[in-house]
Amino acid sequence: MKKTKITVLGSGGFGLSLAVMLNGMGHDVTVWSKFSSEIEAIRRDGEHKAKLPGVRISDNIVLTDDISCVKGRELVILGIPVSFVREVVQSALPYLDNDTVVVNTGKGLEAGSLKRMSEVIGEEIGRPVVVLTGPSHAEEVAIGMPTTVVAACEIAEQADYVQSVMSNSTLRIYINDDVIGCEIGGALKNIIALCAGICDGMGFGDNTKAALMTRGIWEISRLGLAMGGKMETFSGLTGVGDLIVTCTSMHSRNRRAGILIGQGTSPEEAVKQVGTVEGYFCTKAAYELSRKCGICLPITEQCYKVLYEGADPRAALRELMGRPKRNESELSLYEL
Repeated sequence: MKKTKITVLGSGGFGLSLAVMLNGMGHDVTVWSKFSSEIEAIRRDGEHKAKLPGVRISDNIVLTDDISCVKGRELVILGIPVSFVREVVQSALPYLDNDTVVVNTGKGLEAGSLKRMSEVIGEEIGRPVVVLTGPSHAEEVAIGMPTTVVAACEIAEQADYVQSVMSNSTLRIYINDDVIGCEIGGALKNIIALCAGICDGMGFGDNTKAALMTRGIWEISRLGLAMGGKMETFSGLTGVGDLIVTCTSMHSRNRRAGILIGQGTSPEEAVKQVGTVEGYFCTKAAYELSRKCGICLPITEQCYKVLYEGADPRAALRELMGRPKRNESELSLYEL
């Protein structure tokens, strides 16, 4: 295998898990963080105790807080929380070579603009990016548990390149040309997972979660289709697959935050305790986007009311259960 020069922007759990995996494949890997204290702690401890405890960060992985580390790299991977993606890309842009393939792993919508991450990054660098998404907890990727994800890009050759460079015996990468569908699936599943956690926190069982996940994927599909995505995408890894793993695992920060909310913790305090909870921010963006598009997203709407308007989760659930009777096979873009 050809040794590839790779920079990972972001030293959180997922960015580091990819760095560990790619280093193990023999690639030349650099990891950047905005926070010098974080870099120093990883160097000192040989691991990221908070985000990826017990996973050794090899001395072969270069750690730096110098954003110019993207220069001369063949592949740059962004593992940045959604709210900071544009800022980091703008900082990296003066050093980014025109032929570098850029990959984004963050899942969400930009506040205000309501744009997908590939749109945000594409605006800044002036070319398409590869979206790497799917059911992939960092804790499991880092220790080599079998994982499958999707690489999606408007330029097929770039998705093929990512598949070639990053695939190994524990990470299987599929190609998908539906960038919109892949990103909407990855973003909105965080909302459903947060709701799944709320239901767990309130003490509800398997029936409730199964209903939530099933109706949730229809809701995700509705927005995805309205934006130009393909229906089949939502039955794949970036739809049902990502939804399952995020709604059912305690690795999921969205689910963990939801559990706290369901137990009576305020949404703001739950986010503070858990850390980055993309579903919290995505709920607001998706709610605003649905209203802009004239689309009804009942679960997202009730989640928004709980997170941002102080609604009682039990009252939100009653609202959902008391909605008008429907035929399950209906999937109108504008009415559910």
